[in-house]
Amino acid sequence: MEAEKISPAKSRTLVSFIKNLLVARWRSLALLFVGIYLPLQIFQILAAQVWQYQAGFPWDVPVLLAVHSTANPQLDALAVVLTKLGSFWTVLPILITVAIILIWQKHWRSLVFLLITALGSTFINRTAKELWHRLRPDLWTSLAPELDFAFPSGHAMTSTTLAMIVLVLAWRSSWRWVALIFGTLYVLTVAWTRLYLGVHFPSDIIAGWMAAIAWGTGVSIIIKPYLVKTVPVAGVQPAGETSLLPEEKDKLAAKE
Repeated sequence: MEAEKISPAKSRTLVSFIKNLLVARWRSLALLFVGIYLPLQIFQILAAQVWQYQAGFPWDVPVLLAVHSTANPQLDALAVVLTKLGSFWTVLPILITVAIILIWQKHWRSLVFLLITALGSTFINRTAKELWHRLRPDLWTSLAPELDFAFPSGHAMTSTTLAMIVLVLAWRSSWRWVALIFGTLYVLTVAWTRLYLGVHFPSDIIAGWMAAIAWGTGVSIIIKPYLVKTVPVAGVQPAGETSLLPEEKDKLAAKE
Protein backbone atom coordinates (compact mmCIF):
# COMPACT_ATOMS: atom_id res chain seq x y z
CA MET A 1 0.00 0.00 0.00
CA GLU A 2 1.39 3.36 -0.98
CA ALA A 3 2.02 5.80 1.82
CA GLU A 4 -0.69 8.40 2.13
CA LYS A 5 0.47 11.62 0.53
CA ILE A 6 0.20 14.86 2.43
CA SER A 7 -1.80 17.39 0.46
CA PRO A 8 -0.27 20.80 -0.22
CA ALA A 9 -2.90 22.40 2.02
CA LYS A 10 -2.08 20.06 4.91
CA SER A 11 1.63 20.59 4.29
CA ARG A 12 1.21 24.34 4.51
CA THR A 13 -0.85 23.93 7.68
CA LEU A 14 1.83 21.73 9.23
CA VAL A 15 4.60 24.15 8.30
CA SER A 16 2.60 27.06 9.67
CA PHE A 17 1.95 25.20 12.91
CA ILE A 18 5.64 24.41 13.39
CA LYS A 19 6.62 27.96 12.51
CA ASN A 20 4.09 29.47 14.92
CA LEU A 21 5.11 27.06 17.67
CA LEU A 22 8.80 27.91 17.28
CA VAL A 23 8.04 31.63 17.22
CA ALA A 24 5.92 31.32 20.36
CA ARG A 25 8.44 29.17 22.24
CA TRP A 26 11.77 30.50 21.01
CA ARG A 27 12.62 32.00 24.40
CA SER A 28 12.05 28.68 26.17
CA LEU A 29 14.07 26.82 23.55
CA ALA A 30 16.90 29.34 23.78
CA LEU A 31 16.85 29.01 27.58
CA LEU A 32 17.09 25.23 27.30
CA PHE A 33 20.03 25.51 24.92
CA VAL A 34 21.98 28.24 26.70
CA GLY A 35 20.99 27.45 30.26
CA ILE A 36 21.10 23.64 30.28
CA TYR A 37 22.56 22.05 27.15
CA LEU A 38 25.67 24.21 26.77
CA PRO A 39 26.62 24.17 30.50
CA LEU A 40 26.19 20.40 30.65
CA GLN A 41 28.29 19.93 27.52
CA ILE A 42 31.08 22.07 28.95
CA PHE A 43 30.89 20.24 32.27
CA GLN A 44 31.01 16.89 30.47
CA ILE A 45 34.15 17.90 28.56
CA LEU A 46 35.86 19.07 31.74
CA ALA A 47 34.76 16.03 33.74
CA ALA A 48 35.93 13.57 31.09
CA GLN A 49 39.37 15.18 30.93
CA VAL A 50 39.75 15.28 34.71
CA TRP A 51 38.58 11.67 34.98
CA GLN A 52 41.22 10.56 32.51
CA TYR A 53 44.02 12.91 33.55
CA GLN A 54 44.08 14.29 37.09
CA ALA A 55 46.42 17.04 35.89
CA GLY A 56 43.53 18.41 33.85
CA PHE A 57 44.11 20.81 30.99
CA PRO A 58 47.36 22.32 29.68
CA TRP A 59 46.11 25.82 30.55
CA ASP A 60 45.25 25.06 34.18
CA VAL A 61 48.71 25.57 35.65
CA PRO A 62 49.75 28.57 33.48
CA VAL A 63 46.58 30.43 34.47
CA LEU A 64 47.24 29.71 38.15
CA LEU A 65 50.83 30.90 37.88
CA ALA A 66 49.73 34.05 36.04
CA VAL A 67 47.26 34.89 38.81
CA HIS A 68 49.85 34.11 41.48
CA SER A 69 52.37 36.42 39.82
CA THR A 70 50.27 39.38 40.96
CA ALA A 71 50.54 38.39 44.63
CA ASN A 72 51.31 41.05 47.22
CA PRO A 73 50.47 41.51 50.93
CA GLN A 74 47.45 43.73 50.22
CA LEU A 75 45.90 41.25 47.77
CA ASP A 76 46.72 38.40 50.15
CA ALA A 77 44.62 39.96 52.89
CA LEU A 78 41.83 40.88 50.45
CA ALA A 79 41.63 37.40 48.95
CA VAL A 80 41.44 35.71 52.35
CA VAL A 81 38.48 37.92 53.31
CA LEU A 82 36.63 37.88 50.00
CA THR A 83 36.88 34.13 49.50
CA LYS A 84 34.59 33.68 52.53
CA LEU A 85 31.79 35.25 50.49
CA GLY A 86 31.53 32.01 48.52
CA SER A 87 31.55 29.77 51.58
CA PHE A 88 28.48 27.65 52.30
CA TRP A 89 28.37 29.04 55.84
CA THR A 90 28.29 32.60 54.52
CA VAL A 91 25.65 31.94 51.87
CA LEU A 92 23.42 29.89 54.18
CA PRO A 93 22.26 32.85 56.36
CA ILE A 94 21.51 34.82 53.18
CA LEU A 95 19.36 32.01 51.80
CA ILE A 96 17.58 31.61 55.13
CA THR A 97 16.80 35.34 55.15
CA VAL A 98 15.40 35.18 51.62
CA ALA A 99 13.38 32.09 52.54
CA ILE A 100 11.86 33.87 55.54
CA ILE A 101 10.86 36.79 53.33
CA LEU A 102 9.23 34.40 50.84
CA ILE A 103 7.34 32.65 53.65
CA TRP A 104 6.15 36.01 55.01
CA GLN A 105 4.97 37.00 51.50
CA LYS A 106 3.40 33.56 50.95
CA HIS A 107 5.44 33.01 47.78
CA TRP A 108 5.41 29.25 48.10
CA ARG A 109 6.45 28.48 44.54
CA SER A 110 9.49 30.73 44.85
CA LEU A 111 10.30 29.16 48.22
CA VAL A 112 10.23 25.66 46.73
CA PHE A 113 12.49 26.85 43.92
CA LEU A 114 14.98 28.28 46.43
CA LEU A 115 15.03 25.15 48.58
CA ILE A 116 15.39 22.65 45.73
CA THR A 117 18.03 24.72 43.95
CA ALA A 118 20.15 25.28 47.06
CA LEU A 119 19.89 21.75 48.48
CA GLY A 120 20.35 20.12 45.08
CA SER A 121 23.42 22.19 44.29
CA THR A 122 25.03 21.19 47.60
CA PHE A 123 24.26 17.52 47.01
CA ILE A 124 25.58 17.60 43.44
CA ASN A 125 28.81 19.26 44.53
CA ARG A 126 29.54 16.86 47.38
CA THR A 127 28.70 13.83 45.23
CA ALA A 128 30.85 15.03 42.33
CA LYS A 129 33.84 15.73 44.58
CA GLU A 130 33.70 12.20 45.98
CA LEU A 131 33.26 10.71 42.53
CA TRP A 132 36.13 12.51 40.76
CA HIS A 133 38.57 12.63 43.72
CA ARG A 134 40.61 15.36 42.11
CA LEU A 135 43.42 16.66 44.30
CA ARG A 136 43.88 20.38 44.76
CA PRO A 137 46.82 22.31 43.25
CA ASP A 138 50.06 22.22 45.21
CA LEU A 139 52.06 24.93 43.47
CA TRP A 140 52.63 27.13 46.52
CA THR A 141 51.59 27.29 50.17
CA SER A 142 48.05 28.61 50.30
CA LEU A 143 46.96 31.25 52.79
CA ALA A 144 43.63 29.44 53.12
CA PRO A 145 44.28 25.73 52.54
CA GLU A 146 41.44 23.27 51.90
CA LEU A 147 41.39 19.59 52.77
CA ASP A 148 38.62 18.14 50.60
CA PHE A 149 38.68 17.37 46.88
CA ALA A 150 38.76 20.04 44.19
CA PHE A 151 36.41 19.15 41.33
CA PRO A 152 34.05 20.91 40.94
CA SER A 153 34.71 24.00 43.03
CA GLY A 154 32.30 24.26 45.96
CA HIS A 155 32.80 28.01 46.28
CA ALA A 156 32.10 28.47 42.55
CA MET A 157 28.93 26.37 42.76
CA THR A 158 27.71 28.01 45.96
CA SER A 159 28.23 31.57 44.71
CA THR A 160 26.70 30.81 41.32
CA THR A 161 23.73 29.08 42.92
CA LEU A 162 23.06 32.11 45.13
CA ALA A 163 23.38 34.44 42.14
CA MET A 164 21.03 32.23 40.09
CA ILE A 165 18.40 32.15 42.84
CA VAL A 166 18.44 35.91 43.30
CA LEU A 167 18.37 36.51 39.54
CA VAL A 168 15.42 34.18 38.93
CA LEU A 169 13.44 35.62 41.84
CA ALA A 170 14.14 39.18 40.65
CA TRP A 171 13.71 38.51 36.94
CA ARG A 172 10.19 39.93 36.62
CA SER A 173 11.01 43.01 38.63
CA SER A 174 12.93 46.17 37.83
CA TRP A 175 15.84 44.78 39.87
CA ARG A 176 16.75 42.02 37.42
CA TRP A 177 19.63 43.89 35.77
CA VAL A 178 21.00 44.91 39.16
CA ALA A 179 20.83 41.26 40.23
CA LEU A 180 22.53 40.18 37.00
CA ILE A 181 25.38 42.71 37.21
CA PHE A 182 26.11 42.33 40.91
CA GLY A 183 25.62 38.57 40.73
CA THR A 184 28.17 38.31 37.93
CA LEU A 185 30.70 40.47 39.81
CA TYR A 186 30.14 38.41 42.94
CA VAL A 187 30.71 35.10 41.15
CA LEU A 188 33.84 36.37 39.38
CA THR A 189 35.25 37.80 42.62
CA VAL A 190 34.86 34.50 44.45
CA ALA A 191 36.43 32.66 41.50
CA TRP A 192 39.42 35.02 41.51
CA THR A 193 40.03 34.40 45.21
CA ARG A 194 40.07 30.62 44.71
CA LEU A 195 42.66 30.93 41.94
CA TYR A 196 44.70 33.55 43.80
CA LEU A 197 44.83 31.37 46.91
CA GLY A 198 45.88 28.40 44.80
CA VAL A 199 43.18 26.03 46.06
CA HIS A 200 41.52 25.36 42.70
CA PHE A 201 42.44 24.83 39.08
CA PRO A 202 40.57 27.05 36.60
CA SER A 203 38.78 23.95 35.28
CA ASP A 204 37.40 23.34 38.79
CA ILE A 205 35.92 26.83 38.77
CA ILE A 206 34.37 26.54 35.31
CA ALA A 207 32.90 23.12 36.14
CA GLY A 208 31.31 24.57 39.27
CA TRP A 209 29.79 27.42 37.29
CA MET A 210 28.38 25.10 34.63
CA ALA A 211 26.87 22.63 37.10
CA ALA A 212 25.19 25.39 39.09
CA ILE A 213 23.84 27.15 35.98
CA ALA A 214 22.42 23.95 34.50
CA TRP A 215 20.83 22.87 37.79
CA GLY A 216 19.39 26.30 38.60
CA THR A 217 17.99 26.74 35.10
CA GLY A 218 16.47 23.27 35.10
CA VAL A 219 14.77 23.76 38.46
CA SER A 220 13.41 27.16 37.39
CA ILE A 221 11.90 25.65 34.24
CA ILE A 222 10.19 22.90 36.23
CA ILE A 223 9.02 24.92 39.25
CA LYS A 224 8.24 28.12 37.31
CA PRO A 225 8.42 30.38 40.39
CA TYR A 226 6.81 33.35 38.67
CA LEU A 227 4.68 31.72 36.00
CA VAL A 228 1.55 33.05 37.68
CA LYS A 229 1.77 36.80 38.04
CA THR A 230 -0.44 38.29 40.74
CA VAL A 231 -2.17 41.64 40.43
CA PRO A 232 -2.67 43.42 43.78
CA VAL A 233 -6.32 44.15 44.55
CA ALA A 234 -7.33 46.25 47.53
CA GLY A 235 -8.67 44.08 50.34
CA VAL A 236 -7.89 40.81 48.54
CA GLN A 237 -5.08 38.47 49.59
CA PRO A 238 -2.89 37.54 46.58
CA ALA A 239 -3.14 33.82 45.86
CA GLY A 240 -1.09 33.44 42.69
CA GLU A 241 1.72 31.44 44.26
CA THR A 242 -0.50 29.61 46.75
CA SER A 243 -2.67 27.95 44.09
CA LEU A 244 -1.87 25.20 41.63
CA LEU A 245 -1.59 25.78 37.92
CA PRO A 246 -4.31 24.23 35.70
CA GLU A 247 -2.02 21.46 34.44
CA GLU A 248 -0.96 20.66 38.00
CA LYS A 249 -4.60 20.37 39.09
CA ASP A 250 -5.32 18.01 36.17
CA LYS A 251 -2.40 15.73 37.10
CA LEU A 252 -3.50 15.57 40.74
CA ALA A 253 -7.11 14.84 39.72
CA ALA A 254 -5.96 12.02 37.43
CA LYS A 255 -4.15 10.33 40.31
CA GLU A 256 -7.17 10.42 42.63
